[in-house]
Amino acid sequence: MSESKTQSSSRSYRRVAAAVDAVCAVAADSDATTLDEVVLAIASERHREIEIASAQLGPGVCGQRRFYPDRDVIVLAQSLPSREHTLAHELGHIVFNHEGAPAPEVTLEASDDLIAYMLSQRAHQQIVDDGADELAEWEAETFAAMLMTRLRVFNSRGAGVSVLRFDEALG
Repeated sequence: MSESKTQSSSRSYRRVAAAVDAVCAVAADSDATTLDEVVLAIASERHREIEIASAQLGPGVCGQRRFYPDRDVIVLAQSLPSREHTLAHELGHIVFNHEGAPAPEVTLEASDDLIAYMLSQRAHQQIVDDGADELAEWEAETFAAMLMTRLRVFNSRGAGVSVLRFDEALG
């Protein structure tokens, strides 16, 4: 089993803000002004495809990051209250290189017993107790919120790329 690739053991808004800044710089270089374009720009920068797919996911699961030897796949639930936020969250997992489950492990059919276990308090507490998973989720969620705010701001102020460059200049 591999170790988590999360580099920090504590929550750091600066680390997340730096990642958002880096993603916005790549977006500006690629003239990407929508989140889907940002995902494509990050894939190009990483020289690794990021595919966006839709699927019927388990109860309470909005999205998943699946990795394959040659690409990453962001799977979004078919009915989402906020597709953009979930996409940004899963992109955060990719940007931070968080450990995820290899594709074959997440695509196995889940039995009723497994679903019940996963939804139980015991399973929830196990996830909370696992600091790396908790940190990874916090980073991805904070990244999504910050990135979505930045995208809304520069798209509401006119030409997105010029606003991005202006924001970069101001720090």
